[in-house]
Amino acid sequence: MTSPAPIDVVLIGGGIMSATLGTLIKQLQPDWTIRAYERLGDVAQESSNPWNNAGTGHAALCELNYMPEGKDGAVDPAKAISINEQFQVSRQLWSHLVSTGALPEPSSFINTTPHMTFVHGRKNIEYLRRRHDALKDQPLFEGMEFSDDPAKIAEWTPLITRRRNKRQRIAATRIESGTDVDFGSLTHSMFADLTKRGGELYLNHQVTGLKRTKDGTWRVKVLNGVGRTRSEVHARFVFVGAGGGALALLQHSGIPEVQGFGGFPISGQFLKTSNPAVVAQHKAKVYGKAGVGAPPMSVPHLDTRVVDGETSLLFGPYAGFTPKFLKTSTWFDLPFSIRWHNIWPMLAVAFHNFDLMKYLIGELAADRRKKMNALREFMPTAKDEDWELITAGQRVQVMKKDEKAGGVLQFGTEVITGADGTIAGLLGASPGASTAVPIMLDVLKRCFPTEFPSWEPKLREMIPSFGTTLNDKPEVAAASLASTAATLGLPTPQKALV
Repeated sequence: MTSPAPIDVVLIGGGIMSATLGTLIKQLQPDWTIRAYERLGDVAQESSNPWNNAGTGHAALCELNYMPEGKDGAVDPAKAISINEQFQVSRQLWSHLVSTGALPEPSSFINTTPHMTFVHGRKNIEYLRRRHDALKDQPLFEGMEFSDDPAKIAEWTPLITRRRNKRQRIAATRIESGTDVDFGSLTHSMFADLTKRGGELYLNHQVTGLKRTKDGTWRVKVLNGVGRTRSEVHARFVFVGAGGGALALLQHSGIPEVQGFGGFPISGQFLKTSNPAVVAQHKAKVYGKAGVGAPPMSVPHLDTRVVDGETSLLFGPYAGFTPKFLKTSTWFDLPFSIRWHNIWPMLAVAFHNFDLMKYLIGELAADRRKKMNALREFMPTAKDEDWELITAGQRVQVMKKDEKAGGVLQFGTEVITGADGTIAGLLGASPGASTAVPIMLDVLKRCFPTEFPSWEPKLREMIPSFGTTLNDKPEVAAASLASTAATLGLPTPQKALV
């Protein structure tokens, strides 16, 4: 009996990363067979779910961790510009997909929401001023404003200043062209288009094993959650985009490239209000400054969220710890991820990150009263009865070998590919979803070196800045921002008044 032909591409996980990679491949190579496996009953139920992330279109417009202050007080805009460049790549692809009908009405997944940074205290104000001075003339940060006038800040977002101690010195930056992105809606729409174009989506199907075969394909073992039946398929290429579940599958695959990698899970909670009277007074994503030892994704922020057409406010996140790698997985994830090759890097991370451990212990001990007090540092008029506590998604930070320290904790994303390019996986967290497109382009370039040159013309059609940068070409940057804004229904950045 003849065995079924191998599937060209198997995607593991139904999140924004798999959706983006599947979409790109189907656009570039329409004749390839693509099958996605999601262990839950729907896609976008873990980190891509709109209530499991902040929904910030991460373009480094308001996030201070992308532009830290040096020991000498200097600020370097390079990392912030790089993050913004990556977000523009995502915007360009989304714009192309909207214009060709592959994505629906853009307001279903992206909406205008000004991005602000808010600080208090003389030292923080001076840092924010220097940050603004370094960014205000950068083409991709067109329209960024700075103010240390409470009256002006009140015009931008009254909830921040109302009933605030008048003796407290405050400052803020604001850029009107920021965005709120519903990555859950975007993921659903991408998978809907992928299946319409011939791709397959298997829900309630969990990939339990990966093994390389003699013919060069991957044997993918699958468990059907409905009926508990097991099956196997062969794939020429496998992408492990299973979020917190990616590390275990990559380890099971046996590829040497994953050796030395570990995962450090951090959970989170948000305070949420849907009270129309409160929501109507705030339209912005306002980011503050992280506390000592706090991981980057724990920077406090008060956000406007638009999910399924309804607007609400979120504040947080409040970090916590659980050994689970996924919101819906088991408490054995962390201990079962320990191997002989990653235990020393993991111990080294614990030794060198005492501030983080202290911070997490403090967060775990925080009760509702303490959490409300943290909100009132942003919004002095917050009332307990208006806010409910919701649990956000799990984030698994990358721990990896380091020659000097033994091991380092990496905040960001890490692409791991097998030497022959037949398997790739993604570890890590923020900025994650916002930069899904450039991350997946990197996967394509590394895993398909033979095909990639022939794909470049189509990539340039979909992403006009592909292979180049925007920020060093002011006119090109302005044209790109204006074009994607028009297609996505967003405002075109305007130069700030001085």
